[in-house]
Amino acid sequence: MSTPASPPEAERTGAPPVRIGALVPLTRPGWVEAGRHLLAGLDLAAREANGSGGIAGRPLELLVRDTAADPQRATAAVDELDRLGVAALVGEYHSVVARAAAARADALGLPFLCSSAVLDALTDRPTEVVARLAPAQSHGWRTYADFLLGAGHRSIAVAAEPSVYWATGTGILRDRLAARGATVAECDMRALSPADLCEELADRRTTALLLLVGYPEPAVPIVRAVRRDPRLAGVLVGAPAGQPEFPAWAALLGEDGAGIPFLRYLPERLGPLGTRVGAALRERLGEAPSFVAFEGYDTIAVLTEVLRTRGTERTGVSGAWPHVAVEGTRGTIRFSRVPGIGVRQWAWPPVQVVDRDPAAPDRFRVLHSG
Repeated sequence: MSTPASPPEAERTGAPPVRIGALVPLTRPGWVEAGRHLLAGLDLAAREANGSGGIAGRPLELLVRDTAADPQRATAAVDELDRLGVAALVGEYHSVVARAAAARADALGLPFLCSSAVLDALTDRPTEVVARLAPAQSHGWRTYADFLLGAGHRSIAVAAEPSVYWATGTGILRDRLAARGATVAECDMRALSPADLCEELADRRTTALLLLVGYPEPAVPIVRAVRRDPRLAGVLVGAPAGQPEFPAWAALLGEDGAGIPFLRYLPERLGPLGTRVGAALRERLGEAPSFVAFEGYDTIAVLTEVLRTRGTERTGVSGAWPHVAVEGTRGTIRFSRVPGIGVRQWAWPPVQVVDRDPAAPDRFRVLHSG
């Protein structure tokens, strides 16, 4: 799949395009909604770059590859895009997939600007080839833990499935919460039905349940079961990974999907650029843009500046990460070295804990900022 240059300013030169590989989950079992928003942001920024002259008169062209949440498929896509001569890679939402793509890109010396994946260990070793816009999981999930503590929760359960991402998240939460006297009980959803989970929560006198599971299954049935159990009327249901961000969550769960706090990476108020981009994304998507769409736009905004100032050779692109200072939709983007993280990292995008307002599920409430 390719997104060709359309605006005339970059087309009239007849110069060959600057190709950028874009990794996006567009089919199941990938999170298709997130992929659609990510691609909308990437594509909008690429078209705007072409409308302002492209890269020294050469149009940007996105070569889009569907990862479908499959690490092996992503690795094969990186190899293919490398053979096609892309100047850089962008995108990917799923952390485990992005980790596989980052490892292959690093081995090939192919610059990769990761848009949305948050796993701290995006690479096994420090690298100059990979940079990341999204905050590391440890940063965002500690913010979520602080929200829980501030809300008075001390008996917390996680409904978890096996995954490096979920296991890492559980560890981050447990370390942060236990240091302040809270307990975290792990409920293995391979062995429990939603009804069984409700029994455990009632027995433990849990005050908060966090969904560290797949979406829509089993997250949606778990929410329904908990909401309908009168013993659990006071239990907070949370989804730190952000499932309630997208409209399909509200469509599937209705009122049951409100009041479930999640992480998103937006400021309380967007500036002029963010407001303009948000309106354009809303028109493209036919719905309110998620933070993932803004991540996509910011990715191409950063890469456009790098290509214009440093050229299109791969070594120039990856060598530019420490020198970036680009005004994005959510603040000024710079990359630095963060202890424990092997890639160049924007430290940090704005982090919020948000939920859908029970009185108006289409409206979001900011509960905590980090």
